[in-house]
Amino acid sequence: MDPLQLIILPCDSTLVVMHPDVAKLVEAGRIPQNVGERLSEIAPGKFCMHKSWGAGKVLDWDFSTGKITIDFEKKQAAQMDLKFAMQKTESLDADHFSAQKINALDELRILAVTDPVELVRQIVESQGGTIKFDQLEREIIESIVPEADYKKWWDKTKKAMRESHKFTVPSKRTEPIVLRCESMTPAEMLVADFESARDLKGKVKALEAINKHVDVLKGQEEALQRLTHDINEACTKGRKIQLGKVLELLVGRDLMLEQVEQLEISGSELRLADVLTMERERITESLKGLPAATQRRIYETFPDAFGDEWKNEILSVFDEVGSRGVSEIAKYLDDQNEETLLLEHLRIAIKNRRLGPDALVWVCRERKKVAAPVFDLETGNSVLNLLERDMVADGPSRSGRLRNLLTADQTLISDLLADADDVEARNFGRKLYQSPVFTDLDRKSLMARVIKARPETQAVVTGGVKEEDEDATVSSWGSIEKRKGELEHLVKVLIPENVKEISVARSYGDLKENFEYKAAKDMQAVLSKRKHQMELALSNVKGSDFVGAKTDVVNIGTVVGLIGVDGTEKEFTILGAWDSVPEQNILSYLTEIGKALLGKAIGDTVVLRDLETELEGTFTIKTISAYAK
Repeated sequence: MDPLQLIILPCDSTLVVMHPDVAKLVEAGRIPQNVGERLSEIAPGKFCMHKSWGAGKVLDWDFSTGKITIDFEKKQAAQMDLKFAMQKTESLDADHFSAQKINALDELRILAVTDPVELVRQIVESQGGTIKFDQLEREIIESIVPEADYKKWWDKTKKAMRESHKFTVPSKRTEPIVLRCESMTPAEMLVADFESARDLKGKVKALEAINKHVDVLKGQEEALQRLTHDINEACTKGRKIQLGKVLELLVGRDLMLEQVEQLEISGSELRLADVLTMERERITESLKGLPAATQRRIYETFPDAFGDEWKNEILSVFDEVGSRGVSEIAKYLDDQNEETLLLEHLRIAIKNRRLGPDALVWVCRERKKVAAPVFDLETGNSVLNLLERDMVADGPSRSGRLRNLLTADQTLISDLLADADDVEARNFGRKLYQSPVFTDLDRKSLMARVIKARPETQAVVTGGVKEEDEDATVSSWGSIEKRKGELEHLVKVLIPENVKEISVARSYGDLKENFEYKAAKDMQAVLSKRKHQMELALSNVKGSDFVGAKTDVVNIGTVVGLIGVDGTEKEFTILGAWDSVPEQNILSYLTEIGKALLGKAIGDTVVLRDLETELEGTFTIKTISAYAK
């Protein structure tokens, strides 16, 4: 039986130019018209697509045996029955991308390097103008771009595609890439990019592209008005959830307004100043991470937003806004001739230990320039104080950059100690040496810098400081015994318990993924540092019962009566380093108030900061009496 007589296909009205050999068979009545047309679609030299083997090019056929040979992507020189090939393949136009992969693969590989955007355009066009990410990957990976190189290639190509504005490139893989109509103007493409962005982050990027090519929008009033309306709508909807991105959009819109003279916004649309006023409680957190140029434009809007209060508002942001914001605020205040205001704010914040880590980093880095008037040993004490507070606080560390600066900047320690007296230098060295913040290696390195800058601090490390009563820490015998008890509990109870926890956690296996083991090891480091700190403190303490304290001036072991300028009376008891009971106004001589009072006589005036309100007040010493236990 003639193999061709076995082929039966449904009727198709599509007109196909038949192959000459097939046309003879149809004229002879050996095969129907529709079979001849389908057969002509897979004639030698034609292209087809197989579901499993990919695209292919027909090499040859044999009507006598009913066989056809096709070179597929995934199966070379595959021999099939004609009937099977007609049923299991689909025809491809010669200019279809899949056909080009068979016919001109080397050229496509070159195109992937020289013009990847054009390569993607051809692929998307062959798919009807739209394609999913996974489809695109199937067309390119291995056959055109090696799988190992694909991610890097695609990241670069995706960026170039967006910059070309020929495509809508979504941020989500589940959404299709769309080839835009070539009749769209550049202005229409830019606006379409903004409109098609699904989230505020995408809209911010689209607006950045618009501002880079803003000249093409000049004269396009309809597109511009539509764009400003869309920006306002996006900002209104996103203000409560993504305030930072809304601020970026408004800054970008205002930049566009400055460059396009004929563009104006209506009175009902959001202004940057209005948003700052409405969201003043959330501004600081929203500014973190924004580009420096964007932050600068926002700070320049503070006078419009807050009127006469703008300086206080910008200084309240300064301490917490992050490294970029700190630098930009400092530059802006300098430009406004408000450098003195900033320095006074820094001086008070450093003294009261309120300055944030990024602001302290800025002060240290600018110590030879604008921050020189406020940079001294108090800055160093503030740094150590903040590092220790951050270490014991819950939550993630905020002071990593500050700690890294202290350890990496080779001249910072010597600059901090440059104007300190001998006692101040020794106290700073002791505090640094006892700090649990640093690893042993970092502590040794830092102390070496301290000793190099101020050799008299050598005793802090060698232990000679114990013999110098005037430099020893003083505390009551009761407080010393309490500390010894805490150390004993640490050594005999907490540390052994931690060792057991480590042993149990190690038995769970897979130490890289073992959370319990990691937590126990972290606690081991904390306990070890605490033990070192407590032993060091106890080795450098001098016990006292405060009997016989001299009362000609304020000494350790005296009760001080004070009267303020407004008639307010206060009384403080000045005792040892570990004897503070703030709620009873019993204070260590090492506290801020203790240091301010020591050595003062009756009739002397002092400026003290209130423990609760943080406000400063001027007081006169009225009485000094000996402490009675």
